Amino acid sequence: MQKEQLLLIPGPTPVHPRILNALSLPTVSHVSPILVDELKEALDNLKKIVFCQDGEPFIVAGAGTLAMEMALLNTVNKGEKILVLSQGFFGQRMKEIAESFDLACDIIQSPWGKAVLPEELAEKIATEHYAAVLSTHVDTATGACAPVKDYAEILADFDSLYIIDGVCATGGIEERMDDWGVDVVLTAAQKCFGVPPGLAVLILSRKAMDKRQSMEAIPAYYADLMRWLPIMKDPSKYFSTPCVNEIRAFNEGTKIIFEEGMEERFRRHERVAKAIRAALRHLGFSFFTDEAFLADTLTVCYYPEGIDDQAFRTTYASNGVIVAGGLGEVAGKVFRMGHMGNLSVSQVQFAVAALESTLSTLGYSFDPHSGIHAARKILESPSS
Repeated sequence: MQKEQLLLIPGPTPVHPRILNALSLPTVSHVSPILVDELKEALDNLKKIVFCQDGEPFIVAGAGTLAMEMALLNTVNKGEKILVLSQGFFGQRMKEIAESFDLACDIIQSPWGKAVLPEELAEKIATEHYAAVLSTHVDTATGACAPVKDYAEILADFDSLYIIDGVCATGGIEERMDDWGVDVVLTAAQKCFGVPPGLAVLILSRKAMDKRQSMEAIPAYYADLMRWLPIMKDPSKYFSTPCVNEIRAFNEGTKIIFEEGMEERFRRHERVAKAIRAALRHLGFSFFTDEAFLADTLTVCYYPEGIDDQAFRTTYASNGVIVAGGLGEVAGKVFRMGHMGNLSVSQVQFAVAALESTLSTLGYSFDPHSGIHAARKILESPSS
């Protein structure tokens, strides 16, 4: 039997037993009353999670990359131009998707570990018209959280559609579509929702849907939201067979979110991030991401001197915790620890204790229990 390990990569995230149970239920027909009711409930809940009353949610079999592609193809015409605000790896991916469909694209690329500044957006958008402006909220390679609300305030004076890639944020970090004037949030099931991978998720504002309905045929079939819209309105209709069990698990995940409460969920993500970083600091780690842009869902950490990347991650895994290596220019220099979704206090404490055990095995000198004491101080504080 496979030894259970705590998955603290930037996604997928640990899956709550209730979600696993929903995933394991007998498969029902994709047009059965059971699936119809649960998909409708999940769609309604999704709108509430991003604070969008008059929008159109979509849940489609696929991954976050499909959601990125769908968001772009359904809002931008050939001949129009987009602006990408890139905090790292996945902003570059959005640019690659645009170029794959011959869509004109400008990009503002922040240094890795930082985010595009609002004044950079203001300066750029004053010089040229863009059909859409797209920003990664949290980049899973760099751990940088962008000031997406500040971008929204700038874009309020322009008619560009505003698209947020919330794959590593939605459901864990605040995103308010109606209040901020966001036109599309795209995301996926396996990160802050705490559901196994398999679903591409989008929510479009009325303005964004009006744009799609004004467009002629787009260069997509499966990714055409107009083919999916009748299904989202009435899931008893058929276009392409949905992931029945995955949708039921996703719906259960949205219920867990509302049982916790959105505001408390945001606070918990913040509290857990602070606790983990306090432990890491006390153990001699430093952070790749600039302090001003640290995300509540992910930490990218430099190794202390003398700690080898592969040896650290292998030993940490043997102690029951999986973390991810660095990407691109920081590969081998950092590890990435996800702390999002339905992560519990006991899981956080286990992760820190396993970290101390790992460092001890590797012969690294530190004050015993300093990490776990630092984490507990924050986790147990009523004001944190």
